[in-house]
Amino acid sequence: MAKKKAIKQSDLIDFYMDYVLTHNHKPKSVYAFAKDNNFEEQKFYEFFGSFEALEQSIFKIFFDHTISNLEKSEDYNAFDARNKMLSFYYTFFEILTANRSYVVHALNANPNKLETLKVLKHLKHSFTNYVTHLDIQTIDLKQEKLEKFQNKALKESAWIQLLVTLKFWMDDSSSSFEKTDIFIEKSLKTSFDLIDTTPLKSIIDFGKFLYKEKMQTK
Repeated sequence: MAKKKAIKQSDLIDFYMDYVLTHNHKPKSVYAFAKDNNFEEQKFYEFFGSFEALEQSIFKIFFDHTISNLEKSEDYNAFDARNKMLSFYYTFFEILTANRSYVVHALNANPNKLETLKVLKHLKHSFTNYVTHLDIQTIDLKQEKLEKFQNKALKESAWIQLLVTLKFWMDDSSSSFEKTDIFIEKSLKTSFDLIDTTPLKSIIDFGKFLYKEKMQTK
């Protein structure tokens, strides 16, 4: 049988996900994987250097599809940071749910949690970059090193929250994962309430006022 010539990246991902879910383990080698799916081995390396790279790209593709869907909405583009993040979560987890069997397998396949996090490497980079461009209001510290630390802390805390939500979703056995929807809504509300700078700025302004008044009365 002639080898398939028109192999796309999406074909390789479909082949790989199907293989993993059918056999409950990754292919033994790229050669065997290519032979099973009737394409030349070199075609694989045109897109990926290893199965690990392919696995990382799958979660990045889930992210890309989420953003693509969101950006088609005029409402989304008019949202503030809080509602954009909420929309992201709901859309992202809809896509994960459509691929739940693979996602659960990929994240439970290795008992070493550090190895599991490697699968999410590209997702983390894309997600934290997304958070950076949401223009979430933080305190103006007027000090470059402190600003950098604050921005890094914001990205890392947002990433940890996504991981916690992912774990909750994986353990959720409610119909249509409605408990996860509630978890998303409440956890994001809490997170944004905690970083809401409006009341904190008011406290700082009041403190400055009291300080000036005290200095003027001396």
